[in-house]
Amino acid sequence: MKSFPPTKIRNVALVGHGGAGKTSLTEALLFCAGAINRLGRVEDGTTTTDFDPEEVKRRISLAASLAPFEFEGHKINIIDCPGYADFVGEVEAAFSVADLAVFVVSAVEGVEVQTEIAWKLAAQRDMPRMIFVNKLDRERASFERTLDQLRETFGAGIAPLELPIGEETAFRGVADLLTDTAITYDTGSPVTGEIPAEMEAMEHQVHDNLVEGIVVADDALMERYLEGDIPNVKELEETLAHGVASATVFPVICGSATKLVAIDRLATFICEIGPSPLDRPGITVHSPGGEQEVKPDPAGQPLVYIWKTMADQFVGKVSLFRVLSGTVKPDAVLTNPRTHTDEKLHGIFTLRGNEHDDVTEVPAGDIAAVAKLSDTLSGDTLAPKGTPVTVTPPAKSEPVISIAIVPKSKGDEDKLMTALHKLQDEDPSLGLRRDEETHQTLLSGMGETHLAIVTERLHRKFGVDVEAQDVLVAYRETVTQPAEAEGKYKKQTGGHGQFGVAVIKMEPVERGAGFQFVDSIVGGAIPRQFIPAVEKGIAETMDRGGHYGYPVVDVKVELVDGKFHAVDSSEMSFKMAGSMAFHEAMAKAAPVILEPISLLEVTVPAAYQGDVMGDLNARRGRVQGTESGNDGEQIIVAMVPTSELLRYAIDLRSLTGGRGRFSVRHDHYDVLPQHLYDKVAKKKD
Repeated sequence: MKSFPPTKIRNVALVGHGGAGKTSLTEALLFCAGAINRLGRVEDGTTTTDFDPEEVKRRISLAASLAPFEFEGHKINIIDCPGYADFVGEVEAAFSVADLAVFVVSAVEGVEVQTEIAWKLAAQRDMPRMIFVNKLDRERASFERTLDQLRETFGAGIAPLELPIGEETAFRGVADLLTDTAITYDTGSPVTGEIPAEMEAMEHQVHDNLVEGIVVADDALMERYLEGDIPNVKELEETLAHGVASATVFPVICGSATKLVAIDRLATFICEIGPSPLDRPGITVHSPGGEQEVKPDPAGQPLVYIWKTMADQFVGKVSLFRVLSGTVKPDAVLTNPRTHTDEKLHGIFTLRGNEHDDVTEVPAGDIAAVAKLSDTLSGDTLAPKGTPVTVTPPAKSEPVISIAIVPKSKGDEDKLMTALHKLQDEDPSLGLRRDEETHQTLLSGMGETHLAIVTERLHRKFGVDVEAQDVLVAYRETVTQPAEAEGKYKKQTGGHGQFGVAVIKMEPVERGAGFQFVDSIVGGAIPRQFIPAVEKGIAETMDRGGHYGYPVVDVKVELVDGKFHAVDSSEMSFKMAGSMAFHEAMAKAAPVILEPISLLEVTVPAAYQGDVMGDLNARRGRVQGTESGNDGEQIIVAMVPTSELLRYAIDLRSLTGGRGRFSVRHDHYDVLPQHLYDKVAKKKD
């Protein structure tokens, strides 16, 4: 594929709810542009961008996939994004390098929740947006109903540029509101003609509304329009393009991806009114000298941003990048400022799905790929040696659900961790940590489907099978009243025996104070060299678990008396004596179980506030307060037992139709209600 200047490049993310037809639309665009010679189908797993075995099996997109093509003297880099909540991280990655988001909305289902979520993500970035109403050939499809939903959901700026000709199975073309012409596809190829008589009056009215909406953005055009001078199509398109680039106007166009109706027009609109990299604000980079703005100048210093990492079965690790400045050629050597590693860009190529096409150069604004970077991950920047500039990666969504995993084969522990780290390189939304209290390996993701895909890939790519287990909650114990006890360890063998006696007093201390040990031995009741052994025996016992089997915290232990034997006493005997004394005192000191309490912040549309608060009460949560957020949302802050939140991501998604989101962090420990002790206490051997 040849090189294009930034003015002729369009970087487009296709986003929307799952099932709206993004992958089919990508396929249709590639076919109309001549980039592929047959139209693949999602149903039989033959599309260009859904090539991963899990995608073929599930018939959904799981990762953002690049599909460049040439059209009318432009290069369009389509990024086909997943439409399911579990894979929102892929949308965030695509938005970090796209200059335009095309929202694909089904004319049957209308505006769905993941479309709303992606719209908010785009709005946060002031990203230009365009809407393609798809599936107009389907039964129950309605452009008018969908347009009303778009206006109701997204407010001002929604500007239809086309009207459909025909409904449902009779859909056969579109009326162009800018040119007052009809484009029909009865023969497969577009034919331009006059607006059908039955829709002429409505088309003219919508045309006038569109022109008025466009000229408002330009004072000179507005003045001419008021004087009766109607701007020509070129002037309207130029003004419209400015509105799109500034994210104040959101054009709506329509068609059918599977019937190839008006797909060529979508590509034309992307070229004519879609922003180029030069139409977008420059990238802010950080350097020792401070912040500076970098524009996509092909003659500038080379600067590369890695936005996605993936594993290719033939070439290994593949890094997808956008050139922010300069022109990058094969075998260029750039430095990763994060790791200080020099990276040689051996072969540079474009990706269309999983097909490689070598290129001789990649100018500023374009997107390409390179294989086998040694020490570079998603979100990293590559710059000339001695130029330590970096780009701040966009904020990413945090994992919301965890499972504990263990390898089915005992010898696969190291193999499992290696595989998981490689999957993390591909998918930064994946979390991995070892819980030192519960001794579990926790794999965290954006939902059940996300985690299921990860376990499937562990098997397919790395030959590691895992078992998923419930996540254990890190309960603890403490005492609520003072107690005194004696621990006596006496063991006689053929030679030297073991003898040690320790008398302790135990009492509770303030929550969070930890373990306090006080040596009150006087008169040599226990020799000084054995006292640390008593403390160690108590500390180890606390860690192993108290009366209910959980680590003990927040106690003060005072060593007040003891006995020793000149021959048989040893560190081991006093360590055991301390442990035995602690166990006995613990049973007398009214022990209680402490459960972790999380600080939960839930953001939901106001309509769901009552249901969410009722659900939190059912989870033993204590609402701390509520406040108004953006776009009419409500923010609910509550203290909730951690054990009640293990599957909260799934339940909140169900409760709010996917519109709720939350953040959670550990806050403190509190006493577990007595009626839950039988369920929580560990069984004694």
